[in-house]
Amino acid sequence: MVRRAVRMAAGAVLVLGGLVGCGASEGDGGEDLKAGSTAGAGTSAGASPAASQGVSAAGAAKPAGSLGAAGSACPLPVSFDLAADWKPKAVTSQDDEQFAALFKQGGTTLQCEIDAKPAGNIGFLRVWTADRPAIDARAVLEAFVAGEKTTGTPTYTPVRAGALPAVEAAYETRGLDERKQEHAFAVVTPGGKAVVVQLGGLDTQEHDAMLPVYRLVQQSLKPQS
Repeated sequence: MVRRAVRMAAGAVLVLGGLVGCGASEGDGGEDLKAGSTAGAGTSAGASPAASQGVSAAGAAKPAGSLGAAGSACPLPVSFDLAADWKPKAVTSQDDEQFAALFKQGGTTLQCEIDAKPAGNIGFLRVWTADRPAIDARAVLEAFVAGEKTTGTPTYTPVRAGALPAVEAAYETRGLDERKQEHAFAVVTPGGKAVVVQLGGLDTQEHDAMLPVYRLVQQSLKPQS
């Protein structure tokens, strides 16, 4: 309990959720999840983080809403399912000259940040869109990962994102006092819009606990018409 309290305190300071200028137009964005969302409930007393995320005993996350369609908290070129209590916020200050670098990476721009803290974990899913039309998901992902402070060599694997071909990167970055695991995948829609979905956490333990929700996003992803 003491270790987790320390990690929670560190996460409040270090996790990128404090990006300057990041936020939805009104409220916390959770209310924009479609029917079935329980955003804002947080972790109940005695409940495990996995249980609060709606993760089954088999380790699969249960959908509790969807994100990405017009009218949702983050309109995106793709839509996907999201687990309960993950709070999405659109990033609205990409054009702020003072902080523009925080929202740009490897030819992509940060569009949406989905906070896992209300679900009991210290971390985020982040959705980035390519600044230009693309045809090669791996090239988009390699450019994105090149902007990370990786340790070692990233591993790239062909995967599926819903019905679309995609590429996933597994890599490590430097955490507070040790290396931490990260994942990201890239997909190109039939219209040539490239999207990168990135999972980051305070440390590898937090990352691993959030992987079922990342997989839910990946498996349910579909392009917007």
